[in-house]
Amino acid sequence: MNFDLSDEQRALASAARDFFSKAASPADSRAALEDGSPLAPGLKAVADTGFHAILQEGGTVLDLSVVATEAGRVLSAPSIAGFGRVSVLDPTADLTAGVSVVDAGPALDAATATVFYALRDGQLVRGAGTVTSGPPLDPTRGLADVTLTEVTPIDGADRWEHALRVGQVLLAAEDLGTAERAVEIGVQYAKDRKAFGRAIGSYQAVKHSLVNAFVGVEQLRSLAWWAAWAADENPAELPLAAAAVKGLAATVLEQATETLIQVHGGIGFTWEHDAHLYWRRAKVDRFLLGDDVEAYDTVARLSLV
Repeated sequence: MNFDLSDEQRALASAARDFFSKAASPADSRAALEDGSPLAPGLKAVADTGFHAILQEGGTVLDLSVVATEAGRVLSAPSIAGFGRVSVLDPTADLTAGVSVVDAGPALDAATATVFYALRDGQLVRGAGTVTSGPPLDPTRGLADVTLTEVTPIDGADRWEHALRVGQVLLAAEDLGTAERAVEIGVQYAKDRKAFGRAIGSYQAVKHSLVNAFVGVEQLRSLAWWAAWAADENPAELPLAAAAVKGLAATVLEQATETLIQVHGGIGFTWEHDAHLYWRRAKVDRFLLGDDVEAYDTVARLSLV
């Protein structure tokens, strides 16, 4: 079976890369960190492209995953995974209002959201809430605790688990883009930086660490496209696929960002360099929509059935 992207999806990826490269950058994350507040999302800019509503307009999870990957490359906010999850829960939702799904613990994009979704006593509810947030580790994720205030029950409780898995797939696609970009930055630096008259990339320790990170990215890419395909075409495989890609994304992104820091040596540990911004994304995403330990446990359990 061919899990490669179609010509239309490659064109979508190209359009998304062009948009996100102009609409967002790690500099936005740095500015938010220095300000000590969550990153104000570029919601209107994303909405103008229609990328946020791909699932509502009849597109596929794979289509949206392609967009999510490009968003991840520049640490864009708000999360494409959040748009996808809400689109599954509430296909007619106004995604331009600023939406967030509330699970246990801090909620993704809640710091700048105005409409919240949650599961309460087996019933899907939608409404307002009070947001409490502290200094962010990664301001691009808008994490905040939410106390629901005025909510209305709506249909969709039966879609809760499916929406969570779609969210995990899309989050992994974002992480793919982030990891891919981290490796690219590391490779370019290894080509440019000279030590003892040679590019540092010619030394085995540097070369091998980058190759290992690159291999992880390519493995994640294959798994991400399969998981997205499962969400679209084979729901029976989605529980396993979503857990597998969630776990691998956490592992690969952490490896890629730590390699980025190591390759840059002393400069990689400084505030002024962007390496820590990618590392922050890795540390936060590892625990979003379930952690990697839970994901790997699910993979093991489902594989033994």
